[in-house]
Amino acid sequence: MVTIKDVAKHAGVALSTASYALSGSDKVSPKTRELVLQAAKELNYQKNGFAMDLKRKSTKTILLILSDLSGPYYSELIRGTQEVTLSNGFDLIACSSVGGADSTAYKFLQERRVDGAIVLDPNISEHLLRESAREGCPIVVMDRYVEGDFIMNVAADNVQGGYEATRYLMEKGHRDIAWIGGPSNSLGSQHRKEGYLKALQEEGIANTKWMLVGNFTEEGGYHSTKVLLMQEERPTAIFYGNDEMAIGGYKALREFGLSVPGDVSIVGFDDIQVAEYLSPPLTTVRQPKYEMGTMAAHLVFQAMGGEYVNKSYKLKIELIERLSCQPPRLAPNRGKGMET
Repeated sequence: MVTIKDVAKHAGVALSTASYALSGSDKVSPKTRELVLQAAKELNYQKNGFAMDLKRKSTKTILLILSDLSGPYYSELIRGTQEVTLSNGFDLIACSSVGGADSTAYKFLQERRVDGAIVLDPNISEHLLRESAREGCPIVVMDRYVEGDFIMNVAADNVQGGYEATRYLMEKGHRDIAWIGGPSNSLGSQHRKEGYLKALQEEGIANTKWMLVGNFTEEGGYHSTKVLLMQEERPTAIFYGNDEMAIGGYKALREFGLSVPGDVSIVGFDDIQVAEYLSPPLTTVRQPKYEMGTMAAHLVFQAMGGEYVNKSYKLKIELIERLSCQPPRLAPNRGKGMET
């Protein structure tokens, strides 16, 4: 049976271009559309029969793959995704990749049991994403960029977020600013760190002795902060790659008899719900979590309907100023006597 891939190859165009041409989209030129239609005719490609076959195999289900189903960051993103999915008469299945190739996430992608997928999980390989994305099952990838047919990308502007958070601390007078980031395979964490380093470099600050990994967990933030405080010198401010690690940092600072922001100023990232209820309320970079979920879901349905969509979307962030930051004290920046 002749497939749309055969038509694209015969016409010498990308798979997505062939799809747009056959669906009548005005996003391809008349010349290209004619080229694709001629290829389809020569191969006796039956577009209507193929579309009916897709319709019969529709599962009316969208898959959402997250690296962690328990984290507070994900609740608003799931809510935004679910609202759009349900409004289109589809079900939403949320799962993680825990278990590797035997996980539900892998099976649903490999066995093509869904009509579309949204992936916020660095453990899902680019190869699997490209292999799984197809006409009738588009995939939206979040917080990283993956090139491929029927793959779209949505992310917050993490570089700008990291830059603005660090600039904010520097405008308060801080120069000794530590960074505690997420796991090494998180592109979002890498981009936030990139923004942090850019802000320091603009001021001629080449401080790299206070950069640790907290793995985006409260426990990780707690232990990394303790490592900072055990050093002879300590920073006057800490920028955490997410709010959960900042919460762990609050605990570690209290155990060392230090106050926020009196002794150490803190900035987080994400603006999870609990951030404004901490004592003191946490200054953080707000990600549009709900909006990211709704946009990702809308893109899936637009692509399923044959509409043209861009390959990449970047959403703006916002610095939320609360009470966890103040200018540094003039006392020497030493950690002596901080042990519990």
